Amino acid sequence: MKRYDLRPLKDNFYSRMLELMDKDIADGENAIFLFEIGDFSHIQKSADVVYEAGYTLMNSLKFNEVDWTIVVKKVKPEPKPVAEIEETSEINDDDEE
Repeated sequence: MKRYDLRPLKDNFYSRMLELMDKDIADGENAIFLFEIGDFSHIQKSADVVYEAGYTLMNSLKFNEVDWTIVVKKVKPEPKPVAEIEETSEINDDDEE
């Protein structure tokens, strides 16, 4: 397990995080990334970026008042479940006359 402080990169840490996962983390190994919370959009975006890159987000938590920590494992994530939508027929009241 390796720990990386990405706080100096502010909002632009995603590409560096993926580069480290690709080049510095062995298959099956975990990485801990520390970044600034900002407006909280980085939290969801980091989870999306990790999933889309083919890694597994193991944990995500607030480290202190301004920092966030995620733990990422270099293994393929489980597929996201797909919700099925039932088709319903709509009845138009005007058609009943």
